[in-house]
Amino acid sequence: MAARLAYAQVARHATTELTQRAAWVSTARLLQSALAVPEAAGWTVMLEYDLLRLEKRADCVILTDRAVLVLEMKDGATAHSPADLRQAEDYALDLRDFHAGCRALPVVPVLVATHAHAGPFDPPLFWGGVPPPVRANGRGLGETLLAIHAAIGAPEAPLDHAAWLAAPYRPVPNVLEAAAMLFDRHRSAEMVSARADAANLTRTTEAVRRAIAAAREGGRHLAVFVTGIPGAGKTLCGLNIVFGALREDGAAFLTGNAPLVEVLRESLVRQATSDGRRRNAARGQAVTALQNVHRFLEHHVERPEERPAERVIVFDEAQRAWDRAQATKPSQRRGASKLTDSEPAHALQIMGRHAGWSVIVALIGNGQEINTGEAGLAEWGRVIAAAEGWRAVAPTRALSAPLVAQRLTDGPQPWLTLDDDLDLTVPMRSVRDPQGAPWVDAVLSDEPEAAARIAREAGGVPYFVTRDLGAMRAALRHLARGLRRAGLVASSGARRLRAEGLGVQAADIPHWFLDRWPDIRASDALETYATEYDCQGLELDQVGLAWGGDMLRGPEGWRMRNLSGPRWNSVRNPTERAFILNTYRVLLTRARYETVIWVPPGSPASDGPWHDPTRDAAELDAVANHLIACGARPLEVDAVIAEPPDRLALL
Repeated sequence: MAARLAYAQVARHATTELTQRAAWVSTARLLQSALAVPEAAGWTVMLEYDLLRLEKRADCVILTDRAVLVLEMKDGATAHSPADLRQAEDYALDLRDFHAGCRALPVVPVLVATHAHAGPFDPPLFWGGVPPPVRANGRGLGETLLAIHAAIGAPEAPLDHAAWLAAPYRPVPNVLEAAAMLFDRHRSAEMVSARADAANLTRTTEAVRRAIAAAREGGRHLAVFVTGIPGAGKTLCGLNIVFGALREDGAAFLTGNAPLVEVLRESLVRQATSDGRRRNAARGQAVTALQNVHRFLEHHVERPEERPAERVIVFDEAQRAWDRAQATKPSQRRGASKLTDSEPAHALQIMGRHAGWSVIVALIGNGQEINTGEAGLAEWGRVIAAAEGWRAVAPTRALSAPLVAQRLTDGPQPWLTLDDDLDLTVPMRSVRDPQGAPWVDAVLSDEPEAAARIAREAGGVPYFVTRDLGAMRAALRHLARGLRRAGLVASSGARRLRAEGLGVQAADIPHWFLDRWPDIRASDALETYATEYDCQGLELDQVGLAWGGDMLRGPEGWRMRNLSGPRWNSVRNPTERAFILNTYRVLLTRARYETVIWVPPGSPASDGPWHDPTRDAAELDAVANHLIACGARPLEVDAVIAEPPDRLALL
């Protein structure tokens, strides 16, 4: 058995040490003893079960007639450490969420610290989903497994092991996990294979590859536009292009989102060095593949005779590329601008320096415009029509946005080919609740009846509302099980949150996204918050959204405001209003699982002379009431602590 496991380990391009072989032998002997009972005669035992999303393997997965048991073995351990308990729980959560055979079964994590004191077995009241980890030791493992088996009770129909083994395991990695897997050549194929169920993403990626192949074969310059709803996998699609088949041709992922670049680069460096590769080499590769679009353009504008090293660039959030006024504006940091035209115009001119062919893949985030000076899709259409030798391919969605600035063009054009395979319409960020994105769209579109209907027909959406900051933190810590990551987010315009007890923006975003508690800089310390600029393009498992005074409710619908000195001023400019609305769209779609919305209690009129009109309680009450009317669930403090997390998510 140990030899077979070692062979499988080498096939994964991983090293095998003598200590690992000894651990396998110890595990096999322990299981032989623990399962030498009649009740276990029909059980299926799987060792080193691969969990692709985690880039790890569960020590042992056991199928009984009524449950899936996930065992994490700690040979020689004398205690059940919190870190080991979280690891065992995370393995079980991964199977529950991504293995089709686990959907209707208890998936029970068991931490086996072989030399620890196990303590009494205390079965949970609710066995559905993933219960809290069970503590076991080597001596009493058999008794513990039988106790779990008996406590769950016999099902109406026993688990079909052959069907479970044939059921697909299809993980949904987050952006950082996906980037790390794609960055590692040995894991890239597994990554693509694992996401074969994501038909929309696969179809779009293939459409981009077809377009690139046609440009190469025809010797043409081509702009490929990929559209998609928030959380549909645009960034993953772009990374797949850069780190996938085009890696040898020279491809780069360009974005004006500086936090996204910093976090992705640092994540890749940490992953590479943890696997034994040299840190400097890994950082060099990450810097080449992931670049700041403003610096890329400035570099090549200053060197007009230099062709880019890349034949293909992926332009992230291309609708946010700077228009001419913003691109040529001097800044305090850079001084006089080196650009003389809009960023889309410079991108075409620079990539057009290649003899033969070149491709710009423009990723378009619908409803993601959050800043002034963003040119929109119309600028891309204008410069492509004016540029000699350039053509474009885009989905129909790129021509149908309600705002003129976000339409590539009006009607058919000789330089444009339509391909609806380039439109990502299936939400992937939300692991369990695909109705989250449509619900957010209805809420922000001021359609409460439609939002309530979506929530009702979906059996609830993963959005909770509380007026208590402490309750939000307690809920996030309760829901963020295993190695799941929680964090707080808030609008950059929510400038009166400090009066409610939350006023510190995250200072170091790579630490915020990559480190873990007890590092106080980490997101799950729940001390600091990220703004829309910090977290766009990234994601968390659980999100605590602090609602600010920059977007409130009124008789006419949403009211947008900005704080000037001691008072709020109404925002009437349609473009500025859209920026604020899109800010909340970004913040409401950052979670892979639950979002807990904290609407501060504000200052009531009864405060008398100390009433603070910049955070009026009645105005904030209207926001909370509206969200609940739309189908968000009130969060009760006692229920958060009392309910098992899996049950809480379903209430």
